[in-house]
Amino acid sequence: TLGTQTDYRDGEAQTDPYSPEYVIPRGSVPELLTLATLTWGRGLPAGLAEVEMIERAREKRAWEATLPAMDSASQIAKRRKMMEDMERKEWAFREQEIEKLQELRLEVLKKLLQRRVENQNKLDARRLDDHWENHQKAKEEKFKKIQHDFVLMLRKLIAKRKNVMGKLERRDIIREYTDFASQTYAPLSRVGYFPDNLSECYVVKNFYLDTFAGLCELEASLPDSVTQLKIKTPKPKNTTTETGYIKRSARLEVVLAQVHQ
Repeated sequence: TLGTQTDYRDGEAQTDPYSPEYVIPRGSVPELLTLATLTWGRGLPAGLAEVEMIERAREKRAWEATLPAMDSASQIAKRRKMMEDMERKEWAFREQEIEKLQELRLEVLKKLLQRRVENQNKLDARRLDDHWENHQKAKEEKFKKIQHDFVLMLRKLIAKRKNVMGKLERRDIIREYTDFASQTYAPLSRVGYFPDNLSECYVVKNFYLDTFAGLCELEASLPDSVTQLKIKTPKPKNTTTETGYIKRSARLEVVLAQVHQ
């Protein structure tokens, strides 16, 4: 009999809507009790299927009210015939519901199969891409090997063509030293020469730079002008011209000095 108003939303205060208790007067069968089996999340809030079920229940109650009384054999036969007709209608309706459920399940299965086919196609495309990439890498490696073999064989052919007749050639020292690309100036590593192994021969080793006594002797041999600095005072700039006028730069320096003060 009392109601309250809170500052909270229904979603914050409770999970399911509240259903109050009820009392049925004698001799009355309210229609609302036919929906007592419906709960929140299972039929409530009511949708199109629940509305059809309610209409069908109303029609059935109206049909039950039209059934004849069982006071004679003719009325009993009529009542049985009406009940058989109603039972056929209910079976037909149930078959329709089963067909609808089967169609829904079939649609779900179709969607699942389509999704599985799409995932399989994506997986196959990814595998094909990986396979193609591996083939491309193998192809590039093969091309590199062919190019390397081609250069190697070309060098061998050039070396053979230099001495086609198979004659012995004497060493031409003048030609070797005049050609800066010869083996004398730029030996090749494939011939067996590795310049990094003899890098120490280019290191400068000097007595005056590596020892303390050498540094002292080098310092003593230097002239005084190197160790002792002599600063000459600069001559004052000539602020006047030959005709006796003051230069513009001198006037600016005077103005800047006044501004600074």
